[in-house]
Amino acid sequence: MPELPEVETTRLGLLPVLGQTVAQVTVRNHGMRWPIPQSLPQTLQGLTLQKLERRAKYILASMQSGEASGTLLLHLGMSGRLCLLEQFTPAEKHDHLDIAFADGRVIRLRDPRRFGAVLWMAGDVNLHPLLATLGPEPLQDTFNARYLHNNMRTRTAAIKTTMMDAHLVVGVGNIYASESLFRARIAPQTPANKLTLQQCERLVAEIKSTLSDALKAGGSSLRDFFGADGNPGYFQQTYFVYGRTGEPCRVCGKPILSIRQGQRSTFYCKSCQK
Repeated sequence: MPELPEVETTRLGLLPVLGQTVAQVTVRNHGMRWPIPQSLPQTLQGLTLQKLERRAKYILASMQSGEASGTLLLHLGMSGRLCLLEQFTPAEKHDHLDIAFADGRVIRLRDPRRFGAVLWMAGDVNLHPLLATLGPEPLQDTFNARYLHNNMRTRTAAIKTTMMDAHLVVGVGNIYASESLFRARIAPQTPANKLTLQQCERLVAEIKSTLSDALKAGGSSLRDFFGADGNPGYFQQTYFVYGRTGEPCRVCGKPILSIRQGQRSTFYCKSCQK
């Protein structure tokens, strides 16, 4: 599943169409995680793309024309991709949505599993039910050690599972949770409420560092992910633990272990992570 660095990489790849006006919208399949609104082609036509932002794993495309305005919420789901293509590029089997702009370029949603989302919000997008209760962005100053420590005092679940809760902090998915915990030298099974403020300081710093490094590398290309320009990311080449079961730890040489937590695979080094 694309995580924060992959979604941000996709957003950056779509920036060339900022300021362009929607000429036509083609919906080939409305049956996504939530149905694509039947009225979307009529709603978007003639609107100008004013802003492209990201909140958690959602890309927010703000559009306006005169008094008509709103925001398109785009989510990549498990296997979705948003591609920036030239006009008349032939559609493939799993290409469900085209947003064609007046300059001839097209944003195309490709999603084989159809777990993605395309939703329209006419009012304040931050009040949308999918966004309203989300935690802070991990790269912002509001996500700090004091915040994390205070919000984990009553949480007895394992720290790996806890840090993936989007109500606590957004965008820290399975890959980057495992990598951040290794960098912070914290065992993934540790109860969240047992972390000291000093450990929270290390963990917050490593979450920010891991995500920043992944952004610089264009994200991780696992299975279906490519950026909007079709280029893969390469952060997976530097993983310390994720997907490396049985391979030697890059720090101590002991084999990397894997366990199941919250129905997800967790990778760690028993020697380095206490």
